[in-house]
Amino acid sequence: MDKLKSVLSGEEANREDRTVLETVNQASTLSWATRVKGFVVCFVLGAGCTLLGVGLLFIPRIGIILFIVLYTFGNVCALCSTMFLMGPVKQLKRMCDKTRALATIIMITCLVLTLCAAFWWKNFGLCILFCILQIIAFTWYSLSYIPCAREAILKLVAVCLC
Repeated sequence: MDKLKSVLSGEEANREDRTVLETVNQASTLSWATRVKGFVVCFVLGAGCTLLGVGLLFIPRIGIILFIVLYTFGNVCALCSTMFLMGPVKQLKRMCDKTRALATIIMITCLVLTLCAAFWWKNFGLCILFCILQIIAFTWYSLSYIPCAREAILKLVAVCLC
């Protein structure tokens, strides 16, 4: 109701200091049921693309390209699925927290470099390397949402190496 009042009174038109993030946040007022449905659809689409990409990997000549495109798109969909639960602004803020910033940067960089290695450089060894780095970065990023999970993994690795 407040928004309707501000639009009708002309205050909305005079507000030029509103940021893009505020605009996106206001546009993303979905009900909880719609958010859950959006999350499930986006996550299932991402997982399906990833699995389809793995299945198409062994097609001669075009399999690696299909794998890279579908795998990268699947990761992006899986990452975007959580934006339905939290909202895009909150998700972006959490991605940039100091505990997740490095994993986020590495993950996004590897997503871009995977596509660059496939389409511009045509170096499929680098594609596979960047896909592996995507997996590691995405896993490390995801573990940051589970309390004490990163510390447990680090301790497990330290025990296995000794």
